[in-house]
Amino acid sequence: MGLVIIFALVTILGAIGTFTSFKNKNILGIVFGLGTFLVIGWFTIMTILNSGYPAVH
Repeated sequence: MGLVIIFALVTILGAIGTFTSFKNKNILGIVFGLGTFLVIGWFTIMTILNSGYPAVH
């Protein structure tokens, strides 16, 4: 459960960083932010599909 939360937070921060880099026209920031968003976002989706969403007991 903790891994999904960490992956999701990093994905959100990658999206925010990409958006900020677009506003500032920072090419390197766009590349790394978008890469982080895509790769860690994929890990987030696959972890949720593989492990399932954590159920509340």
